[in-house]
Amino acid sequence: MEGKMRSNASIFGFNGARSAIVDEVVDRVTRSVKDPSQALTDAAYQEIRRLSASGGADLADWRALARTVDQMGDAERRRKVAEIARRHAWDIAGNFDGRVYKFASRAIAPLLGAFLAPKQTVKHLHRAFDLSAMDDRILVQGPTRELRKLAERGTLIHVPTHLSNLDSVVFGFAMERAGLPPATYGAGKNLFTNPVLSYFMHNLGAYRVDRRLRHTLYKDVLKTYSCVLIEQGYHSLFFPGGTRSRSGGVERRLKLGLAGTGVEAFARTAEQGDPQRVFFVPATINYLLTLEAETLIDDFLQEEGKARYIIDDDESTRLSRVASFVNKLAGMDGAVVVRFSQPLDCFGNAVDEEGQSHDAHGRRVDPLSYVLGPGDVVRRDPARDAQYTRELGEVICAAFKRDTVVMSTHLVASAAFDHLRQTVGSSGAGDLFAVLRHKDDVSVPRAQLAADVERLRDRVRDLASRNEIVLAPSLDRASGNSIVEAALRAFSGYHSSPVLEPRGADLVLEDTRLLFYYQNRLAAHGLTYDAIAPKARHKAA
Repeated sequence: MEGKMRSNASIFGFNGARSAIVDEVVDRVTRSVKDPSQALTDAAYQEIRRLSASGGADLADWRALARTVDQMGDAERRRKVAEIARRHAWDIAGNFDGRVYKFASRAIAPLLGAFLAPKQTVKHLHRAFDLSAMDDRILVQGPTRELRKLAERGTLIHVPTHLSNLDSVVFGFAMERAGLPPATYGAGKNLFTNPVLSYFMHNLGAYRVDRRLRHTLYKDVLKTYSCVLIEQGYHSLFFPGGTRSRSGGVERRLKLGLAGTGVEAFARTAEQGDPQRVFFVPATINYLLTLEAETLIDDFLQEEGKARYIIDDDESTRLSRVASFVNKLAGMDGAVVVRFSQPLDCFGNAVDEEGQSHDAHGRRVDPLSYVLGPGDVVRRDPARDAQYTRELGEVICAAFKRDTVVMSTHLVASAAFDHLRQTVGSSGAGDLFAVLRHKDDVSVPRAQLAADVERLRDRVRDLASRNEIVLAPSLDRASGNSIVEAALRAFSGYHSSPVLEPRGADLVLEDTRLLFYYQNRLAAHGLTYDAIAPKARHKAA
């Protein structure tokens, strides 16, 4: 790419720039509003509707705004837009305290160690602050050396899959172990209600995303805040799925609003003749068990669940359940795998460690060419950039699918659920609930399940040889019986009801919901029953 390149801003100096960032966001949003009356009316309507149902001290103010907006002059309306935008921007704005970061970096090892292996942590307290002690439990894979070099050449935007409220902690650990710099990241405002978690999130670069606010003005402030951070070179992290995967499956549809800010940031800085290199880094976070699996799959299966965006009460809000979950993983090597994918530019092209973009045929391309208009002049085009963002989203989804790590619980649940469907005699999407609600006990001979698992593992291995999925190394040559045993050890004692219950030489398929949840991890690859495909495409293995 030709021309001058911006240098990255250090997050350690973020607080000193925060007021200027907020000012820039407010100014940009206020100038971009074409119809202040419509923007204010929309905000008032949406907030009155929300607060009338849930209550709130600001309800009277929004009602007053709705009554008076038509009586305001244009200048007054624009001042009101700026006032609301500033209030939202400060509510969103993150914070970063280097002292808290250094403490958290040292404390994360003993804290995770105390949860994952309490006896070993106490016994080896002198090594408790050694992050490498966690390397056998949380595996970090992918082109980390390449990513470290890219972090010096431009802005990294990490876009991982999202399964659990533990993802931010786990991914932060992975970034630390990979030697990558800290990043700002958006987190649901509901997560800030826990005083301990809130303290760390508030001081480690997290900015608040209030998913209850639906009006356009708020969304514009949020997107502009993200865009300004990227333009100024602050590395970023957000979950493009928008919320935790309710089904347990790999995301195949993304919420691209914040992803679009990366494309916009590149186009804006290029238009100014000072382009900021922006690199997207897809990643998968893979768990042997998922902390909130029971609540998430229940929400998915409820008819209204697909429309509900925030679960206020799940396993991640109860410390006893968190402790039970992480303690369950004690001694289970590789129970969590964070796998970084090949980095991309804003337009979905692969990027090498020097920051050069290459198309699908390996030919070098200049990202600047994507934002040129007539006369080879750089220009911003929202419609064009939205299309680029959609195409980028497709490439990110392909990376998610390719870098999904298959674990014993996924294989065993897939084989067991397939046996359940065959036994009940149902097929097709319309019979899913009939399968899940089947009242009679269904069991499978352990030897048969082991054979089915081994055959499924061989299919996964074949896909892995073509770089279409990743098989956990411990499963590559394992027997079907040992894979079943590994899954039973993982399932046993954590979930509130047994997933698979031994009964003599058989295994009873006890919790069909959880079998469905864990098998869904392989659905996108055509390896198992697919009831979660976009556009209601259902597919049997």
